[in-house]
Amino acid sequence: MDYYAIGQRIRKIRKAQGFSQETLAEQVGISVTHMSHIETGNTKLSLPVFVDLAEILDVRTDDLLYDGISAERSSTIDEIVQILNTCTAQQLKIIKNILKTTKISLEQYL
Repeated sequence: MDYYAIGQRIRKIRKAQGFSQETLAEQVGISVTHMSHIETGNTKLSLPVFVDLAEILDVRTDDLLYDGISAERSSTIDEIVQILNTCTAQQLKIIKNILKTTKISLEQYL
């Protein structure tokens, strides 16, 4: 596991959301030194701390583990889910079909 890369993703998301290391460390319940070591990859983080970081930063744990999913993408997915939560069952079926068709078309032309 690449703890440096995970730490860098945590740092990037933290900064994008305007958190200081001190504020984030306080909310997670760890020292600022420990937070710094997490971001620099100098320490392994425990599962409870990892999950707390994801919750506080309002991202999925996958966003912290893998580079392929950015905070922006996660935010977009969350927005889509909020929209879908207001749809009727019939609207959801129609949207699902539209998405499938659109995805197929995108794969053919991109």
